Amino acid sequence: MTVRRFAELPVVRWKNGLGITREVAMGPPDATSGDFAWRVSVADVDTASPFSVFPGIDRTIVLLEGAGFTMTLDGERTHALTRALEPFAFAGESRVEVELAGGATRDFNLMVRRGHARGNLGVLKASSPLTLPTDCVVAHVADGVAYVDGVTLARGDSWTGTGQLSPAPDCTLVIVTISGL
Repeated sequence: MTVRRFAELPVVRWKNGLGITREVAMGPPDATSGDFAWRVSVADVDTASPFSVFPGIDRTIVLLEGAGFTMTLDGERTHALTRALEPFAFAGESRVEVELAGGATRDFNLMVRRGHARGNLGVLKASSPLTLPTDCVVAHVADGVAYVDGVTLARGDSWTGTGQLSPAPDCTLVIVTISGL
């Protein structure tokens, strides 16, 4: 088990250099940003910069904070990512332009390399202890507080690993599971 405090997450530039993200976890253990099977991060979007292109990667994004933005994918399809905690999946090779709905936003991201693994990102409101599945790789506190092994996880903190998590009342978690490794 590893607690990942939001304030301590490494900040890295987007692949296209136009924004920043904070890496929560990636796998397998020896993975790099160029050869991961899966990667979880929290990104800040504060301008109408295009997203980086990731061929062969399935992406899922969830708005955590802010008014959100409208995504235009490949110049054709639009999706308004303006409701917090509603996952949206799209292909990493899509060319994504964004138009901010207000000011800066923060979003949670899952990237999974096709053919190497399968990922699932779920949002769970919980207030009683829960046992995370064995394929869980990240439990992220989107709102509220949770406890694990006597350690308090505040909003923005993540836990990598499995086991029992005790959310406080009205806690909202983003749970990432990875299978097929």
